Amino acid sequence: MPDKRKLVVLSGAGISAESGLRTFREMGGLWEEYDVMEVASPQAWERDPELVTRFYNERRKQLLNCKPNEGHLVLHEMEKHFDVEIITQNVDDLHERAGSTQILHLHGELKKARSTVDENLVYEMSDWELTPESKCEKGSRLRPHIVWFGEAVPAISVASEIVSKADILVIVGTSMNVYPAAGLIDYTPSNCPIYIIDPNEVNMSSYGNRTFIKEKASIGLRKLYDLLV
Repeated sequence: MPDKRKLVVLSGAGISAESGLRTFREMGGLWEEYDVMEVASPQAWERDPELVTRFYNERRKQLLNCKPNEGHLVLHEMEKHFDVEIITQNVDDLHERAGSTQILHLHGELKKARSTVDENLVYEMSDWELTPESKCEKGSRLRPHIVWFGEAVPAISVASEIVSKADILVIVGTSMNVYPAAGLIDYTPSNCPIYIIDPNEVNMSSYGNRTFIKEKASIGLRKLYDLLV
């Protein structure tokens, strides 16, 4: 039996939004009062760790009430036919809950916390709430396991290696405007077809061999499945 073709997926906020997970800028309520840098940067954490902790606690609580949607489920279904690897800019666990088995989180994971003195000490969270009393084994406070604005993206080199081996590249729910994630497309092999699924215009005119499916993630991924399988 021949090896399955490698299908690499770059996923973003658009796929999670269909599960009712509001995007960062749609959190509403308290967060409308704050600039994004006031709740998602190392400087914000230094200045007001309680505010940052509350922000991510609210996001975590919201995630508990969300379920994977058709888009997530189709990607899991594709594993029957392809070697699927997902590189996601999302910090939720909806790909995992849909059953996908190879997922790389570029920007961290909402349901994990890590030590403020040793970034290698990362812990699964069993509940939505992180508190000032939440400590690592070295006694230091835990912070959200999120890559904040201004921080390095440790997984980017692994992600570029995955993209460089793609037989098919799928971009779904992301405008590919945020770097360094946006630069991953440059590692795509020259003969690799690129499928872009988004209801909005995505400017990729400089890349050949591309197909646009102008639909939201759930509909677009089902169309792609029917096209490829």
